[in-house]
Amino acid sequence: MRPNIVLFGDSITQESFSSGGWGASLANTYSRKADVLVRGYGGYNTRWALFLLHHIFPLDSSKPPIATTIFFGANDAALLGRTGERQHVPIEEYKDNLRKMVAHLKECSPTMLMVLITPPPIDEEGRMEYARATYGEKAMKLPERTNENAGVYAKGCVEVAGELGIRSINIWSKMQETDGWQRKYLRDGLHLTAEGNAVVSEEVVTVFKEAWLDPAEMPYDFPHHSDIDGNNPEKAFQHKCL
Repeated sequence: MRPNIVLFGDSITQESFSSGGWGASLANTYSRKADVLVRGYGGYNTRWALFLLHHIFPLDSSKPPIATTIFFGANDAALLGRTGERQHVPIEEYKDNLRKMVAHLKECSPTMLMVLITPPPIDEEGRMEYARATYGEKAMKLPERTNENAGVYAKGCVEVAGELGIRSINIWSKMQETDGWQRKYLRDGLHLTAEGNAVVSEEVVTVFKEAWLDPAEMPYDFPHHSDIDGNNPEKAFQHKCL
């Protein structure tokens, strides 16, 4: 049986199997080596995601994931007093919620590879343009998220990972290393373009490889076609299927 890799997060994870998505790319990278499962929930923050833990990661599972990415924070960082305040989670609660997620996953499987991913940067003008194009005169007058505040949550995410001794990916910082990141990586000031998805995919694969989940070193679930003798195919399947 192939092992599972679970992608747990908000809309950026939910959309990750769309065309050019980072989850689809990951599934391709681990094709025939592991099954990549998307558990992304658009609009969710870490407070709401805690209610899902026992359903997605049951403690009595006979097959817990070998790896899980936890990609929250974009909604937690929504500002109070703006249109997205319903999603806002204070920074200290956000960090504590991440700790609770990691603790639950460790209880599921002490050997599970866990990777915390920070929220992406925010292009505030891109958010405003998207709102005006979508809602016209009813559009928000101020962005519901700012890049500065997203950075606070990104810093908190990395701090929690360091505190717990697990790996993290600082997408907020990584994307801003590229000139013109606002339009290159973000399609509406928040969600990812194909290029933005590629950055996430590359970073996740790099971290997985640095740990112990290098796809090149993982076995196929069933024999490669080149190992099958046309005159005696049964031989190739003796250990896998019999």
